[in-house]
Amino acid sequence: MNMIGDYSYRLLADEANNAGIFNAFVAAHPKGHVLQSWEWGMVKQPAWQPLRLVVEKDGRICAAALILQRKLPAGLGNIFYSPRGPVLDIDDAALWQATVGAVKALAKERGAIYWKVDPDIDIDFPEAEVWRGQLKASGFVQAGKGEGFEGVQPRFVFRLDIQPEIEKLLAACHQKTRYNIRLAGKKGVEIVSAAGRENLPEFYRILTTTATRDNFLIRPYSYFERFYDSLQPVGQTELFMAYYNGEAIAGTLAFRMGDKAWYIYGASSNEHRNLMPNYLIQWTMIEWAKQHGCTMYDFRGVPGHVAEDHPLYGLVKFKKGFGGKYTEFIGEYDLPLNSAKYHLYNFLEPLYQKNIRRLIAVKKKLKGGK
Repeated sequence: MNMIGDYSYRLLADEANNAGIFNAFVAAHPKGHVLQSWEWGMVKQPAWQPLRLVVEKDGRICAAALILQRKLPAGLGNIFYSPRGPVLDIDDAALWQATVGAVKALAKERGAIYWKVDPDIDIDFPEAEVWRGQLKASGFVQAGKGEGFEGVQPRFVFRLDIQPEIEKLLAACHQKTRYNIRLAGKKGVEIVSAAGRENLPEFYRILTTTATRDNFLIRPYSYFERFYDSLQPVGQTELFMAYYNGEAIAGTLAFRMGDKAWYIYGASSNEHRNLMPNYLIQWTMIEWAKQHGCTMYDFRGVPGHVAEDHPLYGLVKFKKGFGGKYTEFIGEYDLPLNSAKYHLYNFLEPLYQKNIRRLIAVKKKLKGGK
């Protein structure tokens, strides 16, 4: 048994009962997140190796962290990343120190040059400053802003308290949002909840159309197969499809864990967009989340505060229309464990991303895009 002070720590073996134990703690914690679930580690394989760390006291789990380990090229070593983690009560300083100490010990064994975290802590959370203080005191540094939504995970989201009755939630939507939700229904758009794996290829086809139209990269179909097959059997994801006259015109994937739900992937065809299927499918997901006992619905990423002439303002307007609260997280923090290699990686990685964007532009040009 590995001990740090009054706490012990261990990596859970890949066993079914351990998945349940790990998930039970994450799901019950106020700041637990589906991206810290056991199954999310399965989704990220084989590019990432999942490590499920628990810190315990008197046989009781007090902290958990899904750590994704990835090997870097050129002999740089490995990186550790805990998406929306770790999960623990930050006001227990000894527990925090034990958790950091446990990760440092694992990093030494596995040649990790840094540990990236981006905990599910918004800046208005009462203990946000405690988190920032503990991170800084432990040697973490705020990571530089990334592209798009400013991080590996979006730093800005809209979140909706869905505890009120459904009628009150609808009344709290922007008038135009309510109109579009009702319009889709009146025009004959039908939403199929729990659409099933047999509809995953159709969803991916529409997602490909969306990516081409809006100029962004998507993962291969095999990723979405692994995503669905890992998460759906344990109730952590669901597929929704929108149809018009029997034709699939939109689709979404949602997360669910504990009393929280998240909108994660959305796609729409180029046809019948005037029927507003995206509004009705989003509203159906909110109803689904409430039916499963969720109290919070997360619309996921938006850019930071932007003006109406910003290219992504339409996305902000769409998500804001459902009455959610604009939420900013404290952001990403890195704990450098090999300073020289950490700084070298931070120098090289943006160059790689820049070349990826150039490749996207070239591919679009070759396909006749503008």
